[in-house]
Amino acid sequence: MPRDTSIRSVLIIGSGPIIIGQAAEFDYSGSQAALSLKEEGISVSIINSNPATIMTDKVIADHVYLRPLTVDSIVEILTEQSIDAVLPTMGGQTALNLCKEAEERGVWEKYGVKVIGVDVAAIEKTENREAFRQLMVDIGVGVANSRIANSFLEGKEAAQEIGYPLVIRPSYTLGGSGGGFVHKKEEFDHALKRGLEASPTHEVLVEQAVLGWKEYELELLRDSNDNVIIICSIENFDPMGIHTGDSITVAPAMTLSDRCYQDMRNQAIKMMRAIGNFAGGCNVQFSVNPANDEIIAIEINPRVSRSSALASKATGYPIAKIASKLAIGYNLDEIENQITKTTSAYFEPTLDYVIVKIPRWNFDKFKGANMELGLQMKSVGEVMAIGRTFIEALQKACQSLEISRAGLGADGKHNRSIDEIMYGLEHASWNRLFLIKDAMSMGVPLESIRKVTRIDKWFLSQIQELVQLETELKRYSLNNIPKDFFVTLKQKGFSDIQIAYLLGNVTEDEVYDRRHALGIKRVYKMVDTCAAEFSAKTPYYYSTFEEENESHRSEKKKVIVLGSGPNRIGQGIEFDYSCVHGILAAKESGYEAIMVNCNPETVSTDFNIADKLYFEPVFWEHVREIIDLENPEGVIVQLGGQTALKMAEKLHEHGIKIIGTSYNDMDVAEDRGRFSDLLKELEIPYPRYGVAENAEEAIVVANEVGYPVLVRPSYVLGGQGMSIVINDEDLEKAVVKLLGDLPGNRVLIDHFLDRAEETESDSICDGEDVHIVGLMEHIEPAGIHSGDSSAVLPPFGLSEEVIANMEAYSKKIARALNVRGLLNIQFAVKDNKVYVIEANPRASRTVPFIAKAYQVPYINIATKVMLGVNKLKDFTIERKLEGFAIKEPVFSFDKFPEVTKELGPEMKSTGEAIRFIKNLEDPYFLKLVKDKSMYLSK
Repeated sequence: MPRDTSIRSVLIIGSGPIIIGQAAEFDYSGSQAALSLKEEGISVSIINSNPATIMTDKVIADHVYLRPLTVDSIVEILTEQSIDAVLPTMGGQTALNLCKEAEERGVWEKYGVKVIGVDVAAIEKTENREAFRQLMVDIGVGVANSRIANSFLEGKEAAQEIGYPLVIRPSYTLGGSGGGFVHKKEEFDHALKRGLEASPTHEVLVEQAVLGWKEYELELLRDSNDNVIIICSIENFDPMGIHTGDSITVAPAMTLSDRCYQDMRNQAIKMMRAIGNFAGGCNVQFSVNPANDEIIAIEINPRVSRSSALASKATGYPIAKIASKLAIGYNLDEIENQITKTTSAYFEPTLDYVIVKIPRWNFDKFKGANMELGLQMKSVGEVMAIGRTFIEALQKACQSLEISRAGLGADGKHNRSIDEIMYGLEHASWNRLFLIKDAMSMGVPLESIRKVTRIDKWFLSQIQELVQLETELKRYSLNNIPKDFFVTLKQKGFSDIQIAYLLGNVTEDEVYDRRHALGIKRVYKMVDTCAAEFSAKTPYYYSTFEEENESHRSEKKKVIVLGSGPNRIGQGIEFDYSCVHGILAAKESGYEAIMVNCNPETVSTDFNIADKLYFEPVFWEHVREIIDLENPEGVIVQLGGQTALKMAEKLHEHGIKIIGTSYNDMDVAEDRGRFSDLLKELEIPYPRYGVAENAEEAIVVANEVGYPVLVRPSYVLGGQGMSIVINDEDLEKAVVKLLGDLPGNRVLIDHFLDRAEETESDSICDGEDVHIVGLMEHIEPAGIHSGDSSAVLPPFGLSEEVIANMEAYSKKIARALNVRGLLNIQFAVKDNKVYVIEANPRASRTVPFIAKAYQVPYINIATKVMLGVNKLKDFTIERKLEGFAIKEPVFSFDKFPEVTKELGPEMKSTGEAIRFIKNLEDPYFLKLVKDKSMYLSK
């Protein structure tokens, strides 16, 4: 059936600020859907309050509404322009709930707007736990024994009837919020109260807990002819009991029998058809009893999900893109396969490789948090790796996490306390994968590990093989490792630095040189959706160690952009926004633009964005070999946050050109001593400071600069390890802890300007001219991390003298650092005097906010300046902001109720929202300022 020609304009509802449980995957899905609809000549409008995403950029949609996600905002949009249909399936639970609320208020009917991609009734059937359970019973799909409860008494009665252990699942919540396991009667009252309070309908499902069962997900697509295909099967490495967002997952399913898989497929299709007559995507979660293959349904989501982004990147099948075309009437067999260009989308992907996803946690930001994993999601991001085998992909995923691991162990970071290891195996946390390896290395039997973790024996045997290979490697020296064995090590994912560690007294570079001398080099395979059955056209690659290389270097001039890796607090989606604009600007400037990144949630890892995508760890060995193959004119590190910036020294050491600001000039800004010397030379005020390498030196420095002092490590992002202390005793504790957490780091000690006001500037410099992108005034005072502060653009309460000094200092520093590209500077203002706190010659988290507020493509401009294809004078920059824009941080403290919500120098927010106000009398602004005065009075 051809598309519905009555749909000429579509409104896509976004997911709002990044929070735990609803993150960048919806930026990817929404962006892909918008571009897909625009291909069909449809006018696309987007409502989303998140300024950090590429989804809210004019390159994605025709009309972008940066407004609060409320029904009132939707009514305003529908009044302003004619909208034919709304697509709510690309914005997570937030969008579905908003769509349902608008339906209940009669908004869609009043304005003649058709809901596409889902039935509103399907939302009720899937989110109302009792309605879902009853529907499954009606269609003959197994579910766990459960009862619905709307009150404390009903919950107690349900628990008595079902028996322990139980799971409590609140209705209409995201990321498992308010849910949890109850193992014994004494825990039940507290858990039930929390669940009832978390549900917006004061409703929970009290359910039999199938702890230790295996967990699977299927991603489905259906068209208006009722054709259904399964895009991907995903198996959880972790058994039931851990939220899927916190589970290590593998695709395709590794330990699923064919009979069980076929049964699961049939049940998933039956479930999708039962919840409503709609065309679009769906995610279904199942649990399987490992003893007898009994299958029960856990839940179904009639929208793209976190796993949809993962499945899209895993298979190369763009789920959101196809789902949006199905929503406007096309059938699967009428849509072109995006990779082969010769087959249709009615074609289930086939994988001849394995992908592994590992979540990324930030427990270090939530001191005192309960780190045990359970029903409530706690991870802030994820990485994905592709390999020919499970174990190769697993090791690459570990290298991608950016937690200073060189792979799965073999890097000197092992735990040797058997008590801690066994406790960690039973009580899963962020490091259980590594503790499994440590346990095996210490001789703990595989069966003992299986019993305590309930992880499938096949996965554990794969990890045990690594231990055996390490033992064998230690028999050799670097120069007598047999070539075949060396190849085996690399095929099993061992990095050069792991091999160097295991051999002892050998460097990573020596291992690299030796294997290259033996002719052992990475080759790159194409992600083609069809296991090479058909010719593929898409330049989307992963590395492995085989004979044939499928990535061929072109003769074009090329540039590599290093991505930002997994999202985490301090380095979020705003850096992916920067990378995407950098790629687009490089392409516009005539370069072949190559992207290297390992984050499946992001737009930068969409194979349609770059000329070539390498889905690889942003890890030195991998980056180095891509550079060896592609021989680019240079590498851009300014756009990928601290992840990419950390590569600058290695690139510099190996003579690889860094596009934009040089390594030495970036290091001046990073090195507090060198930077303060520069400020002194420029006669720019800065807080008194000192540098120490131990607690004794720190006390001496603190007494010289004067308490209170700000203590922080060098070379980190997001305020990691920062604290404000007021005496020698507290300082000693802070320094000892900091050096324990970040060994080898120097400690910076600055005099803290108490009750000062914090401000920021972002600018672009081409080596001569400097353009001030924006000046911002923070609502919260200095001492609260800039990422956790509300910021107002332009400043609202600074004197003309202060603003003039901020601009003058920004220009002086930009020229003194020889900046080519972006520069962010943070200031403290006290008694009308401006002090420079720090300068970062890279993309910052505030540039996307300023770009959206002023409607200027600043990253695009900065990239062209970095590349040297343009000077600032080549651009006509017109700002379009009337009134003020406010950036307000958003937190996920609900995931960590035991943690203090007090803010300080270490960043804790997970996302941000933007709000526009006409004047300073706006009630929203007045409340923020009132809160600020309360801070200052403390």
